[in-house]
Amino acid sequence: MKVLVTGAAGYVGSHIVKRLGAAGIEIVGVDDLSTGRAEAVLYGQLIVGDVGDRELMTRVFAEHRFDACVHTSASISVGESVRDPLLYYTNNSARTIELIERCARAGVHRFVYSSTAAVYGAGGAGEFDERAPTAPINPYGRSKLVGEWALRDVAAATALRYVTLRYFNVAGADPDGELGPSEAHGGHIVKAAAACAAGRRDRLQIFGTDYETPDGTCVRDYVHVDDLARAHLAALRYLVRGEESVTLNCGYGRGYSVREVVEAMREVSSVRFRVEDAPRRCGDPPRLVARADAIRRVLDWKPRHEGLAPLLRSALNWERQLAAESSCAEAVAGALDPRVT
Repeated sequence: MKVLVTGAAGYVGSHIVKRLGAAGIEIVGVDDLSTGRAEAVLYGQLIVGDVGDRELMTRVFAEHRFDACVHTSASISVGESVRDPLLYYTNNSARTIELIERCARAGVHRFVYSSTAAVYGAGGAGEFDERAPTAPINPYGRSKLVGEWALRDVAAATALRYVTLRYFNVAGADPDGELGPSEAHGGHIVKAAAACAAGRRDRLQIFGTDYETPDGTCVRDYVHVDDLARAHLAALRYLVRGEESVTLNCGYGRGYSVREVVEAMREVSSVRFRVEDAPRRCGDPPRLVARADAIRRVLDWKPRHEGLAPLLRSALNWERQLAAESSCAEAVAGALDPRVT
């Protein structure tokens, strides 16, 4: 089985590549390395380039016969999407539609799509199953929903079948210590807290303390990135069995507030790092929690890292590893500097 993985060098993409590669799947990854790292692609072939480069993608599809596509390439910052919506509609909507078209024309009839819980918006009590209305409140969520619509409509008219995974808040790092979030993900609360605990940042900001939640901070369903990667492998196996297209939440069904995450990281690390309250960010809903029974049933998905503590420990270990590597690099640079005596 040969699979095209877009965004293969990114945070989520690299973890997916590792899980697929370990399962014996042949991988061709495409990534422009704007936020990813080439060394994070542990299996298969990496083609460095933009998935929106039509000449490049024409060549990729001409040179390879793919059995499936896993599409993780996207812009993912809610705040940035508010500031620059056209970037998000270009990267997340237009390029997804182009990729779906290429797959349909090339006879690639299995498609796994990385979507987001942001498609739900801020309705109800902030807890959503897959039947909940989609009413995103920011351009990020709207741009990803366009991709969902395109997949659904193309599948209705062609042989294409898909699994859309609506990610809730992805966090943590590879349990083996080989992979983790790059500095491009520094705004994520778990990475930021772990970086503070590891001494790589001097403070953490909590954006918004006046939401209608128990402690005033946003509540999210945090899913470990390795469990998310395993969900993609399960999705591919589901499609290989010939099953019908489906859209599934990928979360654990348990929400934690930002303050709970901060206090849990302080406890896990035994470091009482500095925390500051800051104004709300535009586009953040107060509460996003999955109803996640369907993914366990449909994909036979069995999470291995459920709960906040395993996720935080893996994130902290990754940041401590980066801190050690940085210290070593600085020491080597100092030793090689002729001005140092």
